[in-house]
Amino acid sequence: MIRKLIHRVFGPRAATAPTTPARPDDGPALIPAARHGIHRERLSSGARRTVETLQQQGYKAYVVGGAVRDLLANITPKDFDVATNATPEQVRQCFRRSRIIGRRFQIVHVLMGAETIEVATFRGPHDDDTQTDAHGRVLRDNVFGTHAEDAARRDFTVNALYYDPVAETIIDFHHGVADLEQKTLRMIGDPVTRYREDPVRMLRAARLAAKLGLSIDPAARRPIRELAPLIENVPPSRLFDEMLKLLSSGHALRCLTQLRDEGLHHGLLPLLDVVLEQPQGERFVELALDSTDRRVREGKPISPGFLFATLLWQQTVARWQKLQAAGERPIPALFVAMDEVLDTQSESLAITRRIAGDIKEIWALQPRFEQRSGKRPYALLEHQRFRAAWDFLQLRSEAGEIDSEIVSWWEAFMDADGENRAALLQPPRADEVKKRRRRKRKPAGGGSDATASAAASTGDAS
Repeated sequence: MIRKLIHRVFGPRAATAPTTPARPDDGPALIPAARHGIHRERLSSGARRTVETLQQQGYKAYVVGGAVRDLLANITPKDFDVATNATPEQVRQCFRRSRIIGRRFQIVHVLMGAETIEVATFRGPHDDDTQTDAHGRVLRDNVFGTHAEDAARRDFTVNALYYDPVAETIIDFHHGVADLEQKTLRMIGDPVTRYREDPVRMLRAARLAAKLGLSIDPAARRPIRELAPLIENVPPSRLFDEMLKLLSSGHALRCLTQLRDEGLHHGLLPLLDVVLEQPQGERFVELALDSTDRRVREGKPISPGFLFATLLWQQTVARWQKLQAAGERPIPALFVAMDEVLDTQSESLAITRRIAGDIKEIWALQPRFEQRSGKRPYALLEHQRFRAAWDFLQLRSEAGEIDSEIVSWWEAFMDADGENRAALLQPPRADEVKKRRRRKRKPAGGGSDATASAAASTGDAS
């Protein structure tokens, strides 16, 4: 009856016109499973249980942000975040195994078996009490708000998506689903203001565009080059986290290219200045990141230490060569170069001590591959970082940095055993013979055994 009335008043097209998602001013669009195609089984059990528990306690709760975006793009999310109207203290009361963390904005880590689910309370708009620096970057932000206000606080429309695994619906305030379908990365709000609030969003724009194959909306792209220097005010620890996300995205090479296209590499991240402007360095890094991307797509683990070792290697080699040209011995020169490069990089990226240690070990083992006599090759095979150092050596060979004969010898040495392996050993070089003679010779003046041992150790390191 109603369809006939509409047909009579407005004509046949009005009765059959498809419905369109509501505009943000009219409330969010509720997109059913038949439209978006995401089913609750694609979420981790921990994420489902966290949302269900909060809803059972009378709160609103949804899986939010990147996980929903990736599911729509048929990408398996690395983790699942939850947004709720419950305060951190209320969330804490709902889960025995949970803890409140964060200063800039308090969140709750809910432990579900081996999973850690990050639960954040809906955020409200900034007000006069919001703490910012001289450039507009938000320093402290514990303002809670409504669901709609939380959506408006998200950076890009494709990240302002909320999935309810109980009802299996997506709540979309800002046409994020449509933007994802149209391959567009669009900022929520004024891009200049949003970039000033958090300059990391510029890096995130480049990463998401490369990862998802999106075109950055002109309004969001235009201010990036002008505002790029603001990244210098971001804490190094946050930049390090963002670089790790970029390098482990499965599209690291494309992300670095996108950073260069957007003008985000000059003077901001010293390692990118070197990597992207030296032909040999660029070739080396392309090979490394292409290998890393394949491992990510195959679901294999990757090593942050190995990644940063590849990115910083050409810078280290350049410094190493200068020190040797100035008269420094090769091995001490390498260790000085390593420390200088990592110290310089730490001003922009807060590389952790553990990762820095991994980087140094990979680099320090490279000269040892040239030692193919005596017991040294056997000792190198037993080193805990041998596999990473070996992969690194292969990259150097593929990039044309070293003679492929070294790689061929080590491949034969690793495949052989017993007498066949011993037959591959080369006679000691003249400089190695001299070192051995110096070790056997007692120090002048009848020094103690400890002194002799220390001298021998120093000679070996040289």
